[in-house]
Formats: sequence, C-alpha cells, structure tokens
Amino acid sequence: MSKYVLIGSKGCGSVVIELAMLKAGAEFELEEIPYLEPGPDRDRLLELNPLGQVPTLIMPDGDVMTESAAIILHLADAFPDAKLAPATSDRQRPAFLRWLIYIVSEIYPTSTFSDDPARWQLPKDAQDGYKRTVDRYRKTLWGHVEDVADTPCFLGNNFSAIDLYIAVMRNWRPGRKEFSQSFPKLTDIADNIANDPMFSAVLKRNFDT
Repeated sequence: MSKYVLIGSKGCGSVVIELAMLKAGAEFELEEIPYLEPGPDRDRLLELNPLGQVPTLIMPDGDVMTESAAIILHLADAFPDAKLAPATSDRQRPAFLRWLIYIVSEIYPTSTFSDDPARWQLPKDAQDGYKRTVDRYRKTLWGHVEDVADTPCFLGNNFSAIDLYIAVMRNWRPGRKEFSQSFPKLTDIADNIANDPMFSAVLKRNFDT
C-alpha cells in the first residue's frame, strides 16, 4: 500500500480528516460507508477499530490510526508544510494543543451522547428534553472557544487544524443558524474555510451547503 485509506461517513468527524488530507497534499483514498448500519462495511470497520467509529485511517504501511486528534498530529508531523499545527517551537503551540484537545474531548462527545438517546435506555418521553439539555451544554462549551478565538483563523493569521474542526462541527446540532447567531467569530472562521476552493467541494458534498 502506497497511500492512506480514510474510512469515513458523510457529515461525520471524518470530514475533518479529509480536509486535513487535502491541505497536506497526502495521497489517499476515501472509503465512505454508513458506519452505523449493520453489514459487511461495518464488520470490516469493527475489525480495524473495535469502537466502530470514523474516522479510521489505514496508514500506507498497513497500520491503523483512530482518534481524529491523533491523526491530525500525525499528519502535522508527516506533512509539516501544511501547517496543520504550529511547530513545537512556536509560541502558539500550547494554545493549539489545549484547544484541539478541548474540542475533541469536551465538545465532540456531546454528539455521541445525544444523537441517539435511546442507546442510554432513556424513556421515549424523556429523550427530547435530554437532547435539548445536551444542546444547551454544547453551546456553553462552544462559548468558551468563541471567547478565545481570533480571526481570520482561530490562531489569528495562522491557519491550523482547529479551523477545520470549527468548519465541520458548526453543521452539527443545534445547527448552523443557531451557531452563527451565537458565535460570530467562529462563524467567520468556518466561512473562511468553506469559501476556500481547496475545501469547499468537500463541505458542500457532506453538508449540502
């Protein structure tokens, strides 16, 4: 194998890695699957990633990587010219690491928690209220990112993979309209990514925008 294979699903976190691959100029093949649907595709995914989640990345040497932040840091090391992360000597590196991990460990999981409340055995009449509660909490979490964000990129004039996360995750609940009303700086960052010809087609394909 001489290229990466990215296993992903439409509109999911794998879109962040697809965008990062484009930015890096990495040679890769996208295998887009309905990762939650039982069948051969999910069976193969489970063999590669016991959690059955996307993104799952097969490396050129056949090894497997999971966890989007780990994949981003790998790509940043493998393709330093892409500037997916500030260099280790850069004064912005600590802030990048802090907020990258915050986004993937605090905000990202709220989608998993609330997209399918039935998995937590909540009574049906409690599920809508549960979703609303998680959505309010997610907005609080994004508010902390808005407070520290710079423009035109999260790190000011310097692009980083955090911008890609913002551009993708603003499309998730509670939705782009509410996101734009609540987080103007983050919306500007996301719009800058969406308007970049390198990324626009992928975002349109995944989010019908």
